[in-house]
Amino acid sequence: MFILGNFLIALAKLIYIASNAYIWIVIARAVISWVNADPYNPIVRFLVQVTDPVLYKIRRYLPPMGGLDLSPMILIFALIFLQSFLVPTLQHLGQMLSPDIVRF
Repeated sequence: MFILGNFLIALAKLIYIASNAYIWIVIARAVISWVNADPYNPIVRFLVQVTDPVLYKIRRYLPPMGGLDLSPMILIFALIFLQSFLVPTLQHLGQMLSPDIVRF
């Protein structure tokens, strides 16, 4: 069972790192939307391509706010919830399955 425990701990760390990186990508995308950035810039294109599919799904459920887009903030709150709930749960479950390993 220690293999499954180690897998869950590694999965929790991976989810934490990926969600943290995606939070920063969403923040960068929001800042880019405030300025007149070149849409052909590779960095801008990457940020738009990575964030727009998720943001469009959130925007479908939000009423129009007159130019104010709250979808990045809602996405960041959802990712923080994911970090606060799912990651500790997986870590705790992994530690229960492999009790001999010391965690720091």
